Amino acid sequence: MPFFIAIALSLLAGAAVPMQAGSNARLGAVLGHPFWATVISLMVSGAAIALVMLLVKVPRPNLGALLGGPWWMWLGGLAGVFYITVALITVPRLGALNFIMAVVVGQLIISLAIDYFGLLGLPKNTPSLQKLLGVSVVLAGFLIASRG
Repeated sequence: MPFFIAIALSLLAGAAVPMQAGSNARLGAVLGHPFWATVISLMVSGAAIALVMLLVKVPRPNLGALLGGPWWMWLGGLAGVFYITVALITVPRLGALNFIMAVVVGQLIISLAIDYFGLLGLPKNTPSLQKLLGVSVVLAGFLIASRG
């Protein structure tokens, strides 16, 4: 995949995040509790990916390999539930911008740790001064924006 297409898709994925948070927050209000919105959101996600998998004819998974994988490979599903539920609860209080900025700061901090220590099976990658400066600028932006 060309670099510019990867960047464009990443920007679109990023644009989807506050839309997801806002629509799920409303869903939680309509349903009467954020946990129900989490359930409905994940059911819609499951149906959507099942349709995509049928359309592109994804082969059956190797379910036997599940037992041989590391314990932490299950954290992705838990992280998804945690993210959706926290978004449902906090977006109405913080607003979309403060929520997303806090999410981005959290993503950057854990990404630095993942790269530095080579966590989750990824290669070790010591961050450059430029990357640390970039993260610092984003953190400063968050602090400035969230105080206003």
